[in-house]
Amino acid sequence: MASYSVFIKTSAAKELETIEPRALRSRIISRIRGLAQTPRPQGAEKLVGEEERYRIRQGAFRIVYSIDDERRMVEVVKIGHRREVYR
Repeated sequence: MASYSVFIKTSAAKELETIEPRALRSRIISRIRGLAQTPRPQGAEKLVGEEERYRIRQGAFRIVYSIDDERRMVEVVKIGHRREVYR
């Protein structure tokens, strides 16, 4: 299976930089890298009311992303704590 390109929006990159501790940030980055091989991993859920937007969990944090199968691209849109990410 060919891999997808993973892009992180500037706003999502800024959100990622603020996550502490650093070990948690590393686990989130690892999950994002995994989207290149498997854009719809086990546990990924399609967001209701959103066109091709999915979310995956990493502890109390959520990674919201979109998938473009034609261009084989995954774009990370938002990264945040579960109580704040959907606002």
